[in-house]
This record gives sequence, structure tokens and C-alpha cells, in this order.
Amino acid sequence: MFIFAVLFAASVRLASAATAQVFEPPSKGPLVQSANYTSFSNSTLNDKTVVKGKVFNRIMHIFLENTDFATAASTPTFESLAEQGILLTNYNSVTHPSQPNYIAQVGGDFFGASADDMFHIPSNISCVVDLLEDKGISWATYQESMPEDSYYGVEYTATNYVSPGAAPYPYYMRKHNPLMVYDAVSQDPERVKRVRTFNDFANDVVNGSLPQWMFVTPNMVDDAHDTTIDFAASFLEYWLIPLLSDPRVNGEDTLILLTFDETETYTEQNTVWAVVLGTAVPLSLRGTTDDTLYTHYSSLSTVQNNWDLKSLGRQDTNASVSNVYSFVAEKTGYKNTHIPASEVPYFNLTGIFPGPLSSSAYVPFSAPNLAARGAGGEGVLTRPGLNTHLTAGNLPAPVNLTALDMTTPWQMSPETTSGKNIIPCANAACA
Repeated sequence: MFIFAVLFAASVRLASAATAQVFEPPSKGPLVQSANYTSFSNSTLNDKTVVKGKVFNRIMHIFLENTDFATAASTPTFESLAEQGILLTNYNSVTHPSQPNYIAQVGGDFFGASADDMFHIPSNISCVVDLLEDKGISWATYQESMPEDSYYGVEYTATNYVSPGAAPYPYYMRKHNPLMVYDAVSQDPERVKRVRTFNDFANDVVNGSLPQWMFVTPNMVDDAHDTTIDFAASFLEYWLIPLLSDPRVNGEDTLILLTFDETETYTEQNTVWAVVLGTAVPLSLRGTTDDTLYTHYSSLSTVQNNWDLKSLGRQDTNASVSNVYSFVAEKTGYKNTHIPASEVPYFNLTGIFPGPLSSSAYVPFSAPNLAARGAGGEGVLTRPGLNTHLTAGNLPAPVNLTALDMTTPWQMSPETTSGKNIIPCANAACA
């Protein structure tokens, strides 16, 4: 029954993709602001300091959606991009569906999330932003079709620029904007200004003010979620490929990770197509492959290793799933962990797992492993208000929240959640 449901869901997505329109550029070029993005940018970042890394000084993550490795690998645009960088042939998503992978990418765990609901992770839980700011490294996330900076809504529906005259389209989804899930970012009046739009990206590039760490999310058609791999390829031809030859973006010692959040086929291992590009990739390695076992956690460990950062003490310090990109590890002297093929974890998770974002097997947020040492060689960074005595080893038994009387608000202990309501919900009324 479960397999049928999975296959049915996949067929619905494929049917939706088959009826999607042909790619239409939202503007005249990737650095031209567009009314199709609703609001024009009237601000730029103003980061003056560049913190030198061991291998790269800037990293950009670009996430596309729901595509099997073989599908991307056989598409000409992706084949061409692989020739310009290192194709990571054993790069794995960590679960299904989409949102938990985004949460994990910046937080070192998906905390039991198994849905695309509107989650809140309380402000005493750290994420990559805390690690970056601890060393003075600038950061921002750029979200295509988000209507304005710091937008907190679940989604945003705008005029359909792909099919003029058609009904407005929900181009932006919060579930693909991971830093907004973390209250330490979304509820901080200064940090949240760095959750920016694509018009802001154009403005920041032109003004020479791109940060050192970036997370980029194309909209729901350009990332292949609601369309096809060919549609996403056309977007990359329009947006990414011109930027690869622009030193304001791909300047000295720049690393670009282009990958997918998860596979389309849920019944296979969750290996997604991923490539590392940019000037930081040695010329001798461009057009090669790397079969080291990586996951979305490897981005965290690679960033930590490059800048000698502290860690989050979660899966980013689990050596079996957080190898540093090999060409970086070789330069820094970091030793990756070799996992025999027979011992590779099963990443194609689709069930219910205990965690604070699970409604079926709820447990509170626990402290990370404070004794861990990540790829940066430093200790674990924690945020104020965290109960460090509540560890993974002494968590209470999981609770099925759906079986409780929810007529009154379910409030967890302030020492655990800083008083935030962390029950997953599906609409803005829970925000």
C-alpha cells in the first residue's frame, strides 16, 4: 500500500511536469532586476571584511528539486557543467520529502521532520549562520520569486510570467527557504534582512557586495519541482552559466555546489546529481569524478574545514555521513572516512522518525554532542537558552501528538524550546 502511494505521488508530479510551460526568462539577464519578482531591490549588503579560507573564500549552494541522478546526468546542460567541475557521483540526500533536506543542509539534522509543513526551530538551536558569524564570515540566502526581503509567508503567488494570461502561480515556497525555519534567523531583526530576493542578488553583484556564504533557491518552475529537467536546464543556461564567467560572482577562490534536494524515485537509494564548480576547483580536476560518499551534511563539514569553524555537534560531526569534499580535504590535510559499499547507510528514508519536528513520534530538542569535534577541529557552538543537560541519551519516550487533545495549545518547557510552539503546522496561523 505504501509503495503504491509513493508511486502514485510520483506519477502526479510527472503528470504535472508534463503539462508545464516552456521556460521563459524572468528578466533580460541574471543581473537585471525584474518586475516579475514583484519588488525591486533598494538595498545592498555592506560587508567589508573577507575572511580567507584555506581553499575557497566564497561558497554558493544552489538547490534544484526532485530529480534522479541518471535523469540529470543524461541532460546536455548538466553534462556540460560536469565537464567544468568535479562530478560527485556518490552524493546523497538524507531523507524525503523536500523540506527536511533543506533543514539538514543548514542545521546538521532534520529533527524528525517528515513533511513540508510550516515548521519552527526554536532560537536556542544553532545553525550554520551561528558558525559563520562566530568567525566573522558574511552570509545571505537568495530566494527566487520571494516577494520581498525577510518574507515570512508559507508561499507567494504572483502574476504568471511563464504563461501570460494564465492564473497567478505560486512560484515561491517557504519550505525551500531553510534559514527561515530557524527562529535564530527569522526572528532576529538583523539576521532576517539577509534573507533576500533574486533582485537583491542582482543588486549585490552589481555593487560588488556578495557575501562569502550563499544559499540560492530557484523558484518552483526553475528548480524542476513543478516542471522538467529540461526546464531547469534552460534556467541554468539563463542564470548560472553566464555567472560562471563573471568575476564578480565566480571570482578568485570561489566554490559553487549545484545539486538536488532529493531523488524523484523514492524506492531507490537517495543519490542525487551534484557538481562542484568555480575557480577554487583546480584546473587539473575539472571534468573528473569523485566517488567519495557525501551527503547534504558534507557541505557543513567542508565549510567548517575550510574556515576552521566550530561545529553544530549533530550529523555534521558524524564522520560516516559528513565527508569533506575530497579536493578540499587533500589541501587541508583532513582525513575522510571510507565507508565500504556494503555499509553505506540507507538514505531513502520515508517513514516516521522520532524528533522534535515529528507529530507522530515527538521528542524535545536535545542538546548536540558537546564532546564532538567537527572538520574544523573546533568544539561545538551552542546558543543561549539551550538545556545542555537534555541529551540524546536521556530523552523521554516519543509521543504521538496527533493522539493528544489539541484543543489547547501544546507548550513545551521554556528551557527546552525558549517558549516557542514547535508543533508542525501547515498554515501561517501557526506562525
